[in-house]
Amino acid sequence: MPDFRSTAYASRQQPTTSDIPIDRRRFLWNSGGGLGGIALAHLLGRSEALAGTSKPHDNLNGGLHHRAKAKRVIQLFMSGAASQCDTFDYKPLLIQKNGQPFDPGGKIELFQSEPGPVMQSPWEWAQHGESGKWVSSLLPHLAGCVDDIAFLPSMVSKSNVHGPATFMQNTGFVVPGFPSMGAWVSYGLGSMADSLPTFVVMPDKRGFAPNGPGNHSAGFLPASHQGTMIRVGRPNAIHDLFPPESANFITPSAEIDTLATLEKLNRAHLQRHPGDSRLEARIKSYEMAARLQVSAPEVLDISGETKATKKLYGLDKTATADFGLSCLVARRLLERGVRFVQLWSGADNGFPRRNWDSHEDIYKDHGGMALGMDQPTAALIKDLKSRGLLEDTIVYWTTEFGRMPCSQGTKGRDHNPFTFTSWLAGGGVRGGTTHGSSDEWSYQATEKPTYCYDVHSTILHLLGIDHRKLTFRHNGIDRRLTDVHGEIISEIVS
Repeated sequence: MPDFRSTAYASRQQPTTSDIPIDRRRFLWNSGGGLGGIALAHLLGRSEALAGTSKPHDNLNGGLHHRAKAKRVIQLFMSGAASQCDTFDYKPLLIQKNGQPFDPGGKIELFQSEPGPVMQSPWEWAQHGESGKWVSSLLPHLAGCVDDIAFLPSMVSKSNVHGPATFMQNTGFVVPGFPSMGAWVSYGLGSMADSLPTFVVMPDKRGFAPNGPGNHSAGFLPASHQGTMIRVGRPNAIHDLFPPESANFITPSAEIDTLATLEKLNRAHLQRHPGDSRLEARIKSYEMAARLQVSAPEVLDISGETKATKKLYGLDKTATADFGLSCLVARRLLERGVRFVQLWSGADNGFPRRNWDSHEDIYKDHGGMALGMDQPTAALIKDLKSRGLLEDTIVYWTTEFGRMPCSQGTKGRDHNPFTFTSWLAGGGVRGGTTHGSSDEWSYQATEKPTYCYDVHSTILHLLGIDHRKLTFRHNGIDRRLTDVHGEIISEIVS
């Protein structure tokens, strides 16, 4: 791995080697990090979880425990809870019983309201593709991709509160402090590109989802596995990547003094906190920042993309331009070796709503959100497929829970943790399939209830990872992404 200084300051006058103090990585190794690194490598190797050891896995197509069908993942998260009964979960009973009392039998548990009457979707339904999958007219572009998609209409959450449920879909737990799936994948498989991060996060341009950066945290894993945030479409897409123009006081001699001071701080930190991974992560972040000064402008520059490609992603329309740009940059990141991309639709920024949490007016709220998401997401699938990347890239579309088939007020829908729809495409996924189903109301999962653990274990399986073996010892417990759960959804694996 190159010294971070060799790229970060390439455009400036370089001091001679004799003038520069020992670089931080070499200093860390000489000051005790070497023994810690050897011990860690031994422990990880013994547990079959050492990332970056390519030779033993050459015959596994990049997998860690078995042959991999996929190399990378893009997760598209619909923050706020996208309604399954207005998108992918067609229920004729809602049309037949529209306006009548909602009576599925038993007590009805809602988040913040009493159950209103049955409410049919304001969008029409039709079957699409050779698979004949029902999709509402809310998503006309994704309707054309159904034969590449495996639908999971019997998803279940353990919480009907946005924060815990969002944590669950990303980390497998409803409480904070646990690593996200992207961090686990980074830890297990390591990087495919020296000049770009392993795990990249692109938040909604309007703000963060509930829990903010906690959704892409490394938790108790080494801190270097947390997601690198890129705010696509902003002049400063990666915070503090370049010094401000006002920092003209920085000179080669000042850099030497800074490095010398950092060396002393690193030595003191190591003495006070032996085994703390944050210093190593900080060093890696500086090294990555140096490489990103060269690679990031190139990957974010879409001027070389064709007019047809930009139109495919909807960059020519105001409604689709933001999410379309994120999807296009995501494709550029994936084809350049980024392992895991997390892309968000919806921000937790109050009222008027700019997310999928449609308590007041499902037609207005979902209509706007879907208009911005539908075409770019379909474009991503089509673009990856045309470039041969969909074969080894998993596209994972999800949300934190679903919405009720009865009305809230007159036009909205309340939270529904008892069933919702996620889907997978590409990377060894058998398209045109459906696993499980909800009841006739789209109220509760009935056939093959599916939890995030099952989706996570399936994604890891396609990446060549046995979810039971990818563990990390924390507070006396061998932790894993799937906790003590998880069954591979074999019927959607090709």
